[in-house]
Amino acid sequence: MAKNRTELVAEVAEKSGKSQATVNAVLDAVFQVFESSVSKGEKITIPGWMAIERTDRAARTGRNPQTGETHQNPRRSRREADRRLQAEGSSR
Repeated sequence: MAKNRTELVAEVAEKSGKSQATVNAVLDAVFQVFESSVSKGEKITIPGWMAIERTDRAARTGRNPQTGETHQNPRRSRREADRRLQAEGSSR
């Protein structure tokens, strides 16, 4: 089951003994660091859990499925998140 941001903030606040406002501010700061670092081309890695990096997609030819008409999709960059689960038996 997926958790939304509100549920995540509430759970972290409960476990840490901090207020939800404090946890929310920290989460905002983490996302700001992620965004600024990735936009500069830096990779963020938390071993055993996730890696976030910006990747480039090559230009490619697309096709309209209704008309069959082809068109050129331009090259673009995107952020790609790669979650790596810890090995079985880990305590996290």
